[in-house]
Amino acid sequence: MAPIQDPPIHDPIALELFKNAIFSIADEMALTVFRTTYSGVLKDNMDYSTGFADADGKLAAQGLTLPGHLGSVPTAMDAIMRHFKDDMAPGDVFIMNDPFDGGMHLPDIFVMKPLYHEGERLAFACTVCHHIDVGGRVAGSNASDSTEIYAEGLRIAPMKLYEAGKLNKTIVTFLEKNVRLPVQLMGDLRAQLAACHIGEKQFAELVGRYGPEQTRFYLKEVIDYAERLTRAAIARLPDGEWSFEDWIDDDGVDYGKPIRLFVTIRKTGGHMVIDWTGTNPQVKGAINNTLSFTKAASYCGVRSVLPPGIPNNEGVFRAIEVICPPGTVGNGVLPAACAARGLTGFRMVDCMFGALAMMLPDKVKAAGDGGNTGISIGGYDEARKPFVYVDFTCGAWGARPWADGLDGNSHMFANMASHSIEVTEAEQPIQLTAYEFVADRAGAGKYRGGVPFLRDYRFLEGEGMLQVRSDRRDHRPFGLYGGSPGAPSENRLDPDGENRMLPSKLTMTIKKGDVFRHILAGAGGWGDPLERDPAAVLRDVRNELLSPGKALADYGVVIDLATWTIDANATARRREEMRRVRGWREIPKVQRDDPETALRRAAE
Repeated sequence: MAPIQDPPIHDPIALELFKNAIFSIADEMALTVFRTTYSGVLKDNMDYSTGFADADGKLAAQGLTLPGHLGSVPTAMDAIMRHFKDDMAPGDVFIMNDPFDGGMHLPDIFVMKPLYHEGERLAFACTVCHHIDVGGRVAGSNASDSTEIYAEGLRIAPMKLYEAGKLNKTIVTFLEKNVRLPVQLMGDLRAQLAACHIGEKQFAELVGRYGPEQTRFYLKEVIDYAERLTRAAIARLPDGEWSFEDWIDDDGVDYGKPIRLFVTIRKTGGHMVIDWTGTNPQVKGAINNTLSFTKAASYCGVRSVLPPGIPNNEGVFRAIEVICPPGTVGNGVLPAACAARGLTGFRMVDCMFGALAMMLPDKVKAAGDGGNTGISIGGYDEARKPFVYVDFTCGAWGARPWADGLDGNSHMFANMASHSIEVTEAEQPIQLTAYEFVADRAGAGKYRGGVPFLRDYRFLEGEGMLQVRSDRRDHRPFGLYGGSPGAPSENRLDPDGENRMLPSKLTMTIKKGDVFRHILAGAGGWGDPLERDPAAVLRDVRNELLSPGKALADYGVVIDLATWTIDANATARRREEMRRVRGWREIPKVQRDDPETALRRAAE
């Protein structure tokens, strides 16, 4: 006869300690991936996430990693529970990446391990990592011009990588035979397995301290606690409905055909609906989102206006309902290509900011650089040994209602780091010959947008394939409340020679000595540029982020370059003249049907 267990105790101090413990386990799992992984996209970009779920697969804690994966682990766990809820045992480990059965895109491979105590499942350790290559037509497996999922690489349905502790060698063989760099892929998978092992070991210690009943109770309570905090925070926001529209330039297949993003936020009490109805139908190119990534973008936008301290878990998601019709670019259906879906996800965060800025004008920033930009360079050396370089780059935040946008800081949806130049040059046939801020490209405003940077990649092998996923060429990052849009992004081949302008999305052959330059888009400004502190303008000029001519044209600030001082009287006159000219150009709302008459009357 089993011993009678005491009922769980609700001790708020013990709950706080337990919450911190499981989040620490998720963080330790993330550090394990960082320390043991092989590929640069993980050890340098840090494009991965870790999490901890309860026995039913509900996310209880997320490691300090990518907000872009906020919506991915719950969706992936739902798929695992749907397929294997009654077919799990100690020693099982699950693997999957299928975008149409719980995944996001093929390079993101999930590894999950159910955790047991005395034969009873109590939790799951969860990891997801962007693998440098999973096969397909282009090295790196993330080309934006693929037109169906079948061209993008190896598609892994939810299945058992280990069963009762025994490795499924058939799955391993399929993986190794269908990717360009099997050693790196298997090394990165072992990093995920190591993270799950660390999570299992530390969770066992937690169960030993609290007991299985109390552990099960606290896992549920941590999720419920996050829901209560989220609903209380949302309840303090204004009720109402706000909509915003933004545009992606094109999908890399139908060039010049813009793609609409449209979001409506409805907020009532402690509940918020994020509705993407009106967004463009899914496209031919590979920028189609899965619903899980659209959810992640929606959650990220909402979390940016909520107070800190709310745990990142399933409880947050209960208060935020996300709607996106199937067959749209935000919720693609078979055979939608989605390898480059990161572009759309990042742009959806910007679209969220546009709607939230109407709801909370004093809390929300303007559009960032539109990142992240994805750059892949792959091929074979003279000995036919494959190489693949994958880099994700972003670094310009939109201006905030209280401060300039951040310069050289990863997009909040990514939370990624930059590749080490020295490591890249040691491991890849590439030289990075320039990595620098670019002047005169940040959107002007009372607070200016973040300053973008450029990178130059010199190719050293005989021949290779360059693949680029970027945007914000035709539809620049928007400013808010009088702020100017940022400058467009650029792709150039051999900038110091031919200096050929390339499209925003491309797949092309490059030769030895070719230099590819990518310039991020500048971020949008916030507020009237003529209200900017002249001292801040002078500081940007001295730091070579702004030219003297641009300081005069955008801000009306006259700088004496001989003494590096502001000519206050000339600045006042210039700004007054700019305001007067701007007033002439404004067309009264009631007369907009007759612009010529309106302009003549304004001039008179």
